[in-house]
Amino acid sequence: MEEPNGFAEVATINDMELEGQHNNEEERESTESNYLRNRTLSSTSVAIVGAKVSHIESLDYEINENDLFKHDRRKRSRVQTLQFVFIKWTLAFLVGLFTGGVATLISLSIENISGYKLRATVNYIDDKRYFMGFAFFAGANFLLTLVAAFITVYFAPTAAGPGVPEIKAYLNGVDTPNMFGATTLFVKIIGSIGAVSAGLDLGKEEPLIHIGSCIASLLGQGGSDSYKLSWHWLRYFNNDRDKRDLITYGSSSGVCAAFRAPVAGVLFALEEVATWWRSALIWRTFFSTAVVVVILRIFMDYCKSGSCGLFGRGGIIMFDVSDVIVRYHFVDIIPVVIIGVIGGLLGSLYNHVLHKVLRLYNLVNEKGKLHKLLLALSVSLFTSICIYGPPFLAKCKPCDSTLSDSCPGTGETGNFKQFNCPNGYYNDLATLLLATKEDAIRNIFSLNTGTEFQVISLLIFFLLYCILGVITFGIAVPSGLYIPIILMGSGYGRLLGIAMRPYTKIDQELFAVLGAASLMAGSMRMTVTVCVIFLELTNNLLLLPITMLVLLIAKSVADCFNPSIYEIILELKGLPFLEASPEAWMRNITVGELADVKPPVVTLEGIEKVRRIVEVLKYTTHNGFPVVDGVIPELHGLVLRTHLLLVLKKKWFLNERRRTEDWEVEEKFTWIDLAERWGKIEDIAVTKDEMEMYVDLHPLINTTPHTVVESLSVAKAMVAFRQVGLRHMIIVPKYQAAGVFPVVGILTRQDLRACNILNVFPHLAKSKSIKKGN
Repeated sequence: MEEPNGFAEVATINDMELEGQHNNEEERESTESNYLRNRTLSSTSVAIVGAKVSHIESLDYEINENDLFKHDRRKRSRVQTLQFVFIKWTLAFLVGLFTGGVATLISLSIENISGYKLRATVNYIDDKRYFMGFAFFAGANFLLTLVAAFITVYFAPTAAGPGVPEIKAYLNGVDTPNMFGATTLFVKIIGSIGAVSAGLDLGKEEPLIHIGSCIASLLGQGGSDSYKLSWHWLRYFNNDRDKRDLITYGSSSGVCAAFRAPVAGVLFALEEVATWWRSALIWRTFFSTAVVVVILRIFMDYCKSGSCGLFGRGGIIMFDVSDVIVRYHFVDIIPVVIIGVIGGLLGSLYNHVLHKVLRLYNLVNEKGKLHKLLLALSVSLFTSICIYGPPFLAKCKPCDSTLSDSCPGTGETGNFKQFNCPNGYYNDLATLLLATKEDAIRNIFSLNTGTEFQVISLLIFFLLYCILGVITFGIAVPSGLYIPIILMGSGYGRLLGIAMRPYTKIDQELFAVLGAASLMAGSMRMTVTVCVIFLELTNNLLLLPITMLVLLIAKSVADCFNPSIYEIILELKGLPFLEASPEAWMRNITVGELADVKPPVVTLEGIEKVRRIVEVLKYTTHNGFPVVDGVIPELHGLVLRTHLLLVLKKKWFLNERRRTEDWEVEEKFTWIDLAERWGKIEDIAVTKDEMEMYVDLHPLINTTPHTVVESLSVAKAMVAFRQVGLRHMIIVPKYQAAGVFPVVGILTRQDLRACNILNVFPHLAKSKSIKKGN
């Protein structure tokens, strides 16, 4: 657990003072109070993750270049290096394999459960037993929601929601407890099946991204320690740096599994979630998504024979307009611009309203687990009413004899549903509402259906999904935003297409596609990823120019009002995410000025007494401690908290103050040990005699920590901190001279957050330089 080291809570301890005071209880309490001084820079490090309150901890992405690491690198043979690379590619393959298999399982389950539920409901309607049809429809949705919400609330609260903001924070360097565990994975799978099958206005796409990341994380750490299911040969990758790469593979594979779009999966990781990127990561990420596509294709071909029930008729790829000749001219730029502007305005409005609703839901969720469950069930009942009731208000339309599709249709899928209409007529609103979300999208995107839907039906469809999209997201079930946003966007796109019919030759169906794309860009602020997703789904390159234009306009308009929906969720959860661009006013503050308002930093010596280490670990929550040694103090490097715990756990103590030999270190530790996390100081017992022994910290010291001079601006420090993936940044004096202490302080991500800095320097918020961005 971590607080800003050197900037909160701690004053330097005098060794001689400590040694003489441990038998005095009152003096001991005084020493403890000195460690626990008031915070002055950091806001609280407690964030709400799902429904659990957890202390935020940063991740160690930096390579710890200590003696043990250097020795291992020197003796590693070429064969061992090739084995390491081969295992990385193997893990990338396994991530794609398991993600594709789980995605198929989820889609198969949802298609069958939803399909048979709708088939039974339609049978009641055909028999004119409308009340029984509603009772069955609402009852089935209620039970499915109950299952999804119950396991989420009581077994894995971190499985609630999309999971993408937490993945984004993790890849930025923020650890969220229990986010990628085996229980979370299981609940995410079952909860997604239940919630989507219940007809709630949410999708399985973002949960698939989270599921892919969970699979990657579990593979990287060799399985689950909680359930004693682990493979020790995979623990070579149980470190934050390699785990970051694996979770990047998993998130990309999840997008690919959701849309069967491998290139979009890679771009999603690059554009939206990854903070740190390199060329080798692209190759392995693309390999993972390619494996996912192959797995999906194998299962879809197998299921076409009817061996998978109702699965195989859709649910993964939503529409295909490859056989359509898209015609547009220069004058058609005007409606394209209009739909982009409207998409940006609606997207920002949706984010604003959803922000307010999520804050309200937080108040409800704080009352306890039962309230979370009741909220989810209430939304389920309201959704059932909104889906089942409005089609009875729609006017029946006569079937067009020139259409090749069967009209009216009586199945659970397809256009022209008869619902309560007489023979030869169909209910267009039932076609959109009383269907799975994938079928609804497929119906509204269907070609040659310019006159199929009435304006009033499209308006009801759009307004209903706007309301349901706002109230559904935030309940205690796994949920995704892609499908609700596509449904809303396609609705207003169709409406705009009807309004623009006299002025453009663009088909109404393509207006639905552009409307969905614009609303996604307006809410999520993704452009390249969304463009490629729609390109891979529509399989039509002619749509590319106008889709690009719509996305750019929608994002530009929405950025004028508020941040993306993922950034809003990050703020609500209190995760200390570091943005790519620092605030302009951060150039006016130096890191030395931050250090001046903080208590002194806690340091250790190269050969330290066990008592001193125990005291520091017990009364601070810092993760790293500078090692300062010598008659004239010099900075030797940084030692991590987890390595100090490892030393105490293995009882690597010396009877005298001396340096250890290389063979002594190699006999006791391996580089794999240094990558593990070693619990808490409270779990380690140290005897009174051991307290008087010594520890040689030199073999464990990171001798190349990132240091900056105290005159560096906070803006530059933040950019370097984020791009390199640091957890600590040591501040050193600008001028090194005799008698000057070599460490001014340490920066952590909490210290670099704008809100925390403004708490210390409130006058900056009112300065003209900030307002003008000077």
